[in-house]
Amino acid sequence: MSKEISYTEALNELNEISHAIDNESIPLDELATKVKRAAELISICKAKLRSTEDEVKKIIGEMGEEKK
Repeated sequence: MSKEISYTEALNELNEISHAIDNESIPLDELATKVKRAAELISICKAKLRSTEDEVKKIIGEMGEEKK
């Protein structure tokens, strides 16, 4: 069972991979693995952003109903 990664952790790891690719410091043999991991991290970040957006919209909607 793996620990769920936070948005900040995913973003930090994604930035590390991006910088390593930009600096050409990733060996060619590891490049595909790193790109695959980056794609996974992007999916995690998108899902967390969508979830947070939905939650915020729900909270704002509930606040609007309370004022009526």
